[in-house]
Amino acid sequence: MTTQSVGDRIMVDSQKAGQSPRQGTILEVIEHDYGTSYRVAWDDGHESTFRPTAGTVHALGTDEAAAGDNT
Repeated sequence: MTTQSVGDRIMVDSQKAGQSPRQGTILEVIEHDYGTSYRVAWDDGHESTFRPTAGTVHALGTDEAAAGDNT
C-alpha cells in the first residue's frame, strides 16, 4: 500500500456487499511501529481514525475527487 499524505483524497472499499465505497480527505497521518493510520474527514460529515488493510485505500486523482463532489 502506498502511504498517503495530509490533504490527499481517498476512497475506501466497503466492508459489506452492496454498500458504496467511502470518500474523504486525510487530516492526519499517524505512524505506529505496526503500521500507518489515518485520521479522515469523510464526505458524509463524519471523522474517524482507521488503519487500512492491503488494497482497501485508493488515492483519488483530481478528476476523480471532483467527480465525487456532488455539492
